[in-house]
Amino acid sequence: MPRDVAGTFDPQIVRRRQRRLTGVDEMVLSLSAKGLTHGEISAHLAEFYGAVVSKQTISTITDKVMDGMAEWQNRPLDPVYPVLFVDAINVKIRDGQVADRPIYVVMAVTVEGTHEIPGIWAGDGSEGAKYWLHVFTELKNRGLGDVLMLVCDGLKGLPEAVETVWPRTIVQTCVVHLLRGSFRYAARQDWDKIAKALKPVYTAPNEDAAMERFLGFQEAWGRKYPAILKLWSDSRAEFVPFLAFDVEIRKVICSTNAIESVNARIRKAVRARGHFPNGQAALKCVYMTLMSLDPTGNGRKRWTMRWKAPLNAFQIAFDGRLTPTNS
Repeated sequence: MPRDVAGTFDPQIVRRRQRRLTGVDEMVLSLSAKGLTHGEISAHLAEFYGAVVSKQTISTITDKVMDGMAEWQNRPLDPVYPVLFVDAINVKIRDGQVADRPIYVVMAVTVEGTHEIPGIWAGDGSEGAKYWLHVFTELKNRGLGDVLMLVCDGLKGLPEAVETVWPRTIVQTCVVHLLRGSFRYAARQDWDKIAKALKPVYTAPNEDAAMERFLGFQEAWGRKYPAILKLWSDSRAEFVPFLAFDVEIRKVICSTNAIESVNARIRKAVRARGHFPNGQAALKCVYMTLMSLDPTGNGRKRWTMRWKAPLNAFQIAFDGRLTPTNS
């Protein structure tokens, strides 16, 4: 053990006369949640602590979170959420051969103004409205009786799935997804110009003004990029609802920074692992990543502080449907 001449050195990681490294489980789970592979975690522990921890041992440690994940996935939910954000992230699953499989992620804005993840699900095949119907039904069975607005990426058939479970819910296509979809059809050098030309459309004071501004966009870019016009025209029914609402509500449903931040952390973690042996292993990785978000709670505090104005706007616009949870 290293020590200075006066013998005052007091090591903190490996204490005096300590022969075994403690807290290995916590370190493994923390490093795994940050996106390190089992091999990288093993190498890190060997390099910095001189501890030999095999990849199999690390896998056994991370498997311990499965019981907690099952309890978390089946916990009761609030009876109403002002907003749900839904999205699917593709991960690579080795089932005979490596193929993309969706992990369905739902993020909720609570009546208190905080964000929470009601659950995650591993699908088979490609993302589909039929599986989303299964997800929404499970959420309802766990106590979620009403959703004011649901923000999605415009998946075909999704509005019908939502209406089956929550008939009064307004389905809103995510503006960020529409913009990204537009960029797929445009040359890279035109992205900034297209974003600038479309901003007046989704910031219009009402639907009529938005359609008028869209005609201007059509005249400027329609001939060069007709696929962008078709994308926005096909998404019109799910795009225009938020134009009828107060600016405070628009801020909540148009700003997808929260779920985009979560998705970025998930993608980083799953990319580091390459592919998974099955959907359950992928869910374990995503769950540990989610549990490591906002460890200080500062993000939750910031959202709560900004929430009063949107809460009042939702309460008025939706005829007091938030009242039951406030009583």
